[in-house]
Amino acid sequence: MSELLRPLTDIRDFVELGGPVVQVLLVVAILLWTLILERVIYYRRAMPAELARIEADWQARGDHRSWFAHKIKQGWVSAATRRIRGPLPLIKVLVALCPMIGLLGTVTGMIQVFNVMSALGTGNARAMASGVSAATLPTMAGMVVAISGLYFVSRFEQVVERESHRLNDHLVTH
Repeated sequence: MSELLRPLTDIRDFVELGGPVVQVLLVVAILLWTLILERVIYYRRAMPAELARIEADWQARGDHRSWFAHKIKQGWVSAATRRIRGPLPLIKVLVALCPMIGLLGTVTGMIQVFNVMSALGTGNARAMASGVSAATLPTMAGMVVAISGLYFVSRFEQVVERESHRLNDHLVTH
């Protein structure tokens, strides 16, 4: 049982070592990955049915040539693109925010190290190195979360672009 809980213990130790900024970063990472998971589920389950319904509705229309039909097509494609994009702008903001939060943790950690150095002197290099090491953990954590999120941002942008163009091409106007 203790081996199963070891990863959770390691995460807890890492969060405690990194300080309160890493706790904030953990909350942001959980929100980011929840949004990413929601988009993955949407793209695999809901989006194909939604696009098929739009195409069927378009085919059921009698008018595909008029100016009014073109405007309806533009509106449907635009609305579908917004739904496909979903919380992607928020995901981008969170990805961009993670390194900044990590950097904030490093700066606040370095300030604490310098405060300790000014109070106790610089005679103990080992204690100073351990403080600097702990201060850099938030930046590393922020970078790891941001880099892992960048992959999904790129993939989601490709899905939005591809499916919007595909829908626009499938709603044929004569």
